[in-house]
Amino acid sequence: MTSPLLQTELSGLPVTRGKVRDVYDLGENLLLVSTDRISAFDWVLPTGIPDKGRVLTQLSNFWFKHLNIPNHLLETEVEAMNLPADSDLESLSGRTILVRKTEVVPIECVVRGFISGSAWQEYYNTGKVCGIELPTGLEESARLPSMIFSPATKAAKGEHDENITFAEMCDRVGVDLADRLRHLSIETYQQGAAHAHEKGIIVADTKFEFGVVGGEIILVDEVLTPDSSRFWPADLYEPGHAQPSFDKQFVRDWLSESGWDKDSPPPELPENVVARTREKYIEAYERITGEPFAWK
Repeated sequence: MTSPLLQTELSGLPVTRGKVRDVYDLGENLLLVSTDRISAFDWVLPTGIPDKGRVLTQLSNFWFKHLNIPNHLLETEVEAMNLPADSDLESLSGRTILVRKTEVVPIECVVRGFISGSAWQEYYNTGKVCGIELPTGLEESARLPSMIFSPATKAAKGEHDENITFAEMCDRVGVDLADRLRHLSIETYQQGAAHAHEKGIIVADTKFEFGVVGGEIILVDEVLTPDSSRFWPADLYEPGHAQPSFDKQFVRDWLSESGWDKDSPPPELPENVVARTREKYIEAYERITGEPFAWK
């Protein structure tokens, strides 16, 4: 197993570092590099997951090609990106994309087909999710009677995303744009979830991000990955409790059981947790794309 790539450096290019991605400003376009950093409980962990950035990038690239919606992707081959001469193209390969710069809509567009996570907690306490009244008696992880659109704010660095009502979203971005984003989000979720289900994966929920360029709404950031979605194995699905998943489950479970207080810097992850987490990310990629994940 290769060492994780936790940070990139491209000489002469201004960079913004998110929890997972390093974003380089090229003027008219952006360079997005998905590192192997992993976050949990609002902390970036000191231990990375080898190849995680490549899995997220390659899976998003698959969806960009297969989903019927315009997106920001311009180039996937690093040799064609005109990067600084001293760039380590080998380490950047597979995890780097050149994209159009857009005016990003400051809303996380979340679509839920099943009730889990924060939505389950909100429903359990109030009977609602983001102001939407739901039927009584739903179990944890149950399929919802119909999909719901539950927007959230895009938090500033170091802050939490906050669920908001659709009315609040309309106040923030305007009724017309909010309606269009809700329609696009649900339509895209339906298309992606149908494909994933054919491959044995339930997409319980997911979040999309959109940008506007030249008056056109386009899909940006990552799409339908284990980091932006809740993926469950269909053959093990059983409502009434939390489900096994294809994401950071092993990481969260180990951290919760480690005695870490979640307020101080997190501990290093043990090798077995890193290996099992890497395996689940790769399994999700291989199931959805139908292709083996292999990287030199």
